Amino acid sequence: MSEEKDLEKREETSKSEEVLKHLHGIDLLVANVIPTTKYFESRFDFLQHQINELREGQKHLEGMMKYRFEQVDKRFEQVDGNLRDFKAAVDKRFEQVDKRFEQVDKRFEQIVASIDRLTDKLDPRDERQRSFTIRMFTVAISISFLGVLGVLLKIIGIL
Repeated sequence: MSEEKDLEKREETSKSEEVLKHLHGIDLLVANVIPTTKYFESRFDFLQHQINELREGQKHLEGMMKYRFEQVDKRFEQVDGNLRDFKAAVDKRFEQVDKRFEQVDKRFEQIVASIDRLTDKLDPRDERQRSFTIRMFTVAISISFLGVLGVLLKIIGIL
């Protein structure tokens, strides 16, 4: 019996050794396959570092955008000022043109008044010239009539 007991003990010992080997193998598998907390901590630290870099990048981008918008605002103010200056120059030029047109209008009024004065002076002279022309025409017609009458009387034989 002692042999049987030894054999049973050996079998139990070998079974327990096999179980221990299997447990040790499983522990090795778990330790090598499943990451440890240090792995997760390093990954979380890396992710936190990336998040911090993104936040810094966002702050930098906000600063750059703020600077750009300030530059754009300055440019709009400059263009707005240039536009106001241009508008003022155009308004001034139109005022000058309006003054020039007023001067031209006054000159035309002076020319019209001058023509009216000349017409007033020429009308009596034209009346005198017209009456003189009619008198001369009457004299010329009378002389022609007398000439035709003389030729007619000569033809008839009265003269």
